Formats: sequence, structure tokens, C-alpha cells
Amino acid sequence: MYAIVKSGGHQYRVAEGQTLEVHLLEAAEGEQIKLDVLMIGGDDPKVGLPLVDGASVSATVLGEVKGRKILVQRYKRKKRYKRVRGHRQRYTRLQIDQIQIGN
Repeated sequence: MYAIVKSGGHQYRVAEGQTLEVHLLEAAEGEQIKLDVLMIGGDDPKVGLPLVDGASVSATVLGEVKGRKILVQRYKRKKRYKRVRGHRQRYTRLQIDQIQIGN
């Protein structure tokens, strides 16, 4: 069984026991959180309008991680102007504990 959940404007397919990286959440390490369920998949799929009634996915926050480095460069030819900046997006790593199906 799997579920489609929404977090930070993105949708993720999750299963129990899976580790997932989502955009940074304001949650402490070790905290339990609930995610919005858009769809439950498996033998008896359920699609929400927009959310599945009574369904929830509980997850444990494992910590904060950084993504790969992205270089942003500005350049103007003939003017000796060049600026390079780096950026690393911060993510929250989640452990999916349980998928609960509503009645």
C-alpha cells in the first residue's frame, strides 16, 4: 500500500518505512508530524477531493540536510563584471511510520 502526500507545494509517493526528503519544515528532530493525503493506492484505491477523508500519514523527523550546491553566475561581457554565488537548498528528512486509512 502507498499514499500520495502533499508537503511544501509538492506531491510525493510514500510507503511505510520509507525515508523522504521534503522542503524545510519547522519541526524539531524526533518530532512526529502528520501529512495531508491526496490518494491511497493499493488493492482498494481511494482518491480525495482534494484530501482523503480521515486518512493521514504519520512521519518522524530525522533531521535537516542540505541538497547539492548550485552555482548562480552573472556576467557582462566587455565590462569586466562577473559574480558567482552558490546556493544549497535545505531539506527535512522524514521517516514514514504509518499510513492510516479513514472509514
